[in-house]
Amino acid sequence: MKKNVLVLPGDGIGQEVCEAALPVISAMDLPITLTFGEIGWACWTREGNPVPNQTWEKIAGADAVLLGAITSKGKAQAQQALPLPLQQKGIEYVSPVIQLRQKLGLFANIRPVKYVAGDRRPFRCCVIRENTEGLYAGMDFKGVRPAVSGWLKHPNLDKYGPEEAAWTVRLQTRYGLERLFQTAFEYARKHHFTRVTFADKPNVMRESGHFAGSIFHEVAARFPEITADIHNVDAIALWLVRKPHEFGVIVAENMFGDILSDLAAGVMGGLGLAPSANIGSHVAYFEPVHGSAPGMAGQGKANPCAMFYTIALMLEYLGFESQAEKLQHAVDRVVRDGKVATYDLGGTASTREMAQDIIRELLHPALGKTASVITIGDELLSGQYPNSNQQHISQRLEAAQHQVRFQASCADNIAQISTLITSRIGQDDLIVICGGLGPTSDDKTREAVAQSLGRPLIYDEDVWATIQAQLKAFGVKNDPSNRQQARFPDGVSVLDNPSGTAPGFYTSIAGSQVVVLPGPPSQALPMLDGLLSGREHSEPAKTTSTWTLIGISESEVGSIVSGLVSSTAWDVHFLWKSPYVIVQIETPEHSPLPLPVRQSLDRALRPYLVSKRNKTASEILQNACNVRWQTADAELSSYLPVARKKAGSEPVLCIDVAVNPPLVDVLESDTRLGQMTMSVHHQDGKKHQMTFPLNKALLAQTLPEYAAWCVLKTLTMQNG
Repeated sequence: MKKNVLVLPGDGIGQEVCEAALPVISAMDLPITLTFGEIGWACWTREGNPVPNQTWEKIAGADAVLLGAITSKGKAQAQQALPLPLQQKGIEYVSPVIQLRQKLGLFANIRPVKYVAGDRRPFRCCVIRENTEGLYAGMDFKGVRPAVSGWLKHPNLDKYGPEEAAWTVRLQTRYGLERLFQTAFEYARKHHFTRVTFADKPNVMRESGHFAGSIFHEVAARFPEITADIHNVDAIALWLVRKPHEFGVIVAENMFGDILSDLAAGVMGGLGLAPSANIGSHVAYFEPVHGSAPGMAGQGKANPCAMFYTIALMLEYLGFESQAEKLQHAVDRVVRDGKVATYDLGGTASTREMAQDIIRELLHPALGKTASVITIGDELLSGQYPNSNQQHISQRLEAAQHQVRFQASCADNIAQISTLITSRIGQDDLIVICGGLGPTSDDKTREAVAQSLGRPLIYDEDVWATIQAQLKAFGVKNDPSNRQQARFPDGVSVLDNPSGTAPGFYTSIAGSQVVVLPGPPSQALPMLDGLLSGREHSEPAKTTSTWTLIGISESEVGSIVSGLVSSTAWDVHFLWKSPYVIVQIETPEHSPLPLPVRQSLDRALRPYLVSKRNKTASEILQNACNVRWQTADAELSSYLPVARKKAGSEPVLCIDVAVNPPLVDVLESDTRLGQMTMSVHHQDGKKHQMTFPLNKALLAQTLPEYAAWCVLKTLTMQNG
């Protein structure tokens, strides 16, 4: 059934984020008709009504309302903004948001928050705030008038008199609280939360706190499968920052909920990520939390993610649950990838650029999987042993179509290991942790992993029996400490270790699979191979184009490529491996490198191109011909490429080579950096000369390549 959504872009950046994000509706081919209306500050200054009558008429015919952002100002500012004829009419400004909530009966503001990125344990919770009562009910007064002075008493009123005071009523009704708490528990049940917490201040506001608390427990009794508790709002604020994963639904009156929901948005990553829904007995409206930000309006730098998450909430409300989930996942992936990010997320992308990247990710999700590799051991940090596991594990993961995005080595320290693991959970599809599973006191990995997972360590008696049998087979004394190797976080799957006595284990959490392996490579690598062999390996989702270049600096190459390659869908990598700069451009199947761009790159890089197959000049020369080097520089001969063994009657190419300054002078000099010119003369008279940066420490690495390149240039000239 076709749905009608009324879009009210509103003020400030609301118009920009709507314009950038709304194309996602048509991109998803949803049966939704978008109509547009006016709301906000411009309406107020033009006609003295921030919600025009035409807008109310459009709301009446809508299935949902999508709001961009609203600018609201104080009483005095609102009056001054009106044209003089309207000022004289005594029109009172009422915030459009308050009007929508009260006239449409939208009593609950729903603010879901979740882990998106960052160094914390993944979490998912929701703050539900009462919209129509509490301290924001509009009962806000200046001066203590005689009608209330009989009961509204305070010693401070005597200092300047009752007119120099202001007071606000915190209104709470059984009707308002019952429907709020009922909504909170129903939301928890629908979204699989097991805890509902009422945030209040009953130790100070005793009567209203007790009144609300008793109603909360009455409603909670209808949901026996859900844990219900009441805590002071300040304590909840502390624990929401420290341990958001411990909460489910937090429900609160208007002002407390307002504060907690913005705090929760900060824990999530900022207002640029936070969505909201306002629901009640009539049509619901949805808006990002960030506000109108008038100082930023028109700059094209606002984060559109909150609007996309808000659209996802609206789609769920309208019955498009699967599309809503896909949209949320697309935003998650773009934020976590970090390649296209607005200023608040540490990037430089515009509102439109980030929105386009989200829509592109939604339509063409990345097929490849990502991985992190964490190796554990004090001996790795001190350099006592080479960290070969990090390299070999990464190579195996890459071969299994996992892009390794993060590597780290860590000491045998529970807090450090746990912090590293927690920072990657939810970020990558696979997290491989290697080392620290032995029986000695410095083996801390299993405790750290259990801490990151939030699960207790338990003994597995069957595994312990297997370990004892292996110890006996190896002829190793069964020390009681070996029993530690049979402790695992609750709920994990054990990985057998045929070559040792420390089994590994694996489990899933927040979209990441965590694999833990023992440290010895002879044990860890076969165990990883066995685990990876059971997975389905998709074909590479990207095509890689490579240019191996010589005689040009990395910065020069970067400028050339950046000027020609603009799409954020393409991954550009620069690898400096002296004397080469290797450029790699990875393009997804849905967005290949256009022929004109490829041709422009080829033209710009041709003077420096050695190979497009990741071959070095010396490798190409060795396959092309047999070279006999001749030089008058006694030192230079030892730095030239080694000639391969002559095959039968294969001709030998004689090459004279010289460098300036002479190599003997370079080696005897204290100067480490400079320039060198190399000249080669072909036996047929062809010659080539090039000048290149001189780094004394890299002579053995660079001179053979420059010599081979110069010879290849003479062969190119000879053969056209």
